Amino acid sequence: MAENHPGPLQGMQVLTLAVNVPGPAAAARLRGLGASAVKVEPPAGDPLERFCPSWYAALCAGQKVLRLDLKSPEGREELRRHLAVSDLLLTSSRPAALERLGLGPEDLLREHPRLCQVAIVGYPPPREEEPGHDLTYLAGTGLLSPPEPPRTLLADLAGAERAASAALALLLRRERGGGAGREVVSLAQAASGMAEPLRHGLTAPGGLLGGGFPGYGLYRAADGWVAVAALEEHFWRGLLAGLGLPEGAGREEISARLAQRGCREWEQWALERDLPLAAVREAPPRGEEE
Repeated sequence: MAENHPGPLQGMQVLTLAVNVPGPAAAARLRGLGASAVKVEPPAGDPLERFCPSWYAALCAGQKVLRLDLKSPEGREELRRHLAVSDLLLTSSRPAALERLGLGPEDLLREHPRLCQVAIVGYPPPREEEPGHDLTYLAGTGLLSPPEPPRTLLADLAGAERAASAALALLLRRERGGGAGREVVSLAQAASGMAEPLRHGLTAPGGLLGGGFPGYGLYRAADGWVAVAALEEHFWRGLLAGLGLPEGAGREEISARLAQRGCREWEQWALERDLPLAAVREAPPRGEEE
């Protein structure tokens, strides 16, 4: 958010009970839009802090983190105090677990009529009690290429964005006089949404963006790989002209040309010609932001 320009959610308080990735990523997104955030963790803490301390710290930056035993009367009473002053509750537990803590949606609405609720679940109703994680949600969508594991947590991060969008919609409706509401965000459905290009054949093997068009794909350079995305006609023509190839050239001819130079040289070459080409890197430097 630009300096001296408060975020659109300034003055709103988010209370999050969500651990692992989707909930903390959603809370961080809302925090970036100006909301204040209080994160309640179980006594053992958030598993993400053990698995990936640096990312945990980044996601929790600027938030107040409390560790409460919600199975104890004292922990539940402190939670109620925070619920009373919060605008949004974000959860990622299965519904039965929330009910056992007295945090069912009807109970919350009765006790806190202005509190909006976003519940992140794995599978949509009626499967919301089934266990799962990012890998299992992706497994059902065709987005895995065994035996390699995915390089990002696609379902978790897509679900986080959906949860943030749902939160914004609920708060906007409440501010317009529509009252508090509740939305359920399914990570499996988020993964399914990410699979739409594959489902419609666009990125399927042989599809336009799945190897069917030589101007869009991965090519081996002299010291690595480059990604070429000359999808539009002017980019495609510019690529062929820059490589000294005729209009009818295909993947083999392009591959032979690109194998002659290194990745950095090709990046500079493309930059000078306003062409979409980038070196394929193993991983971004830690902490680097686009």
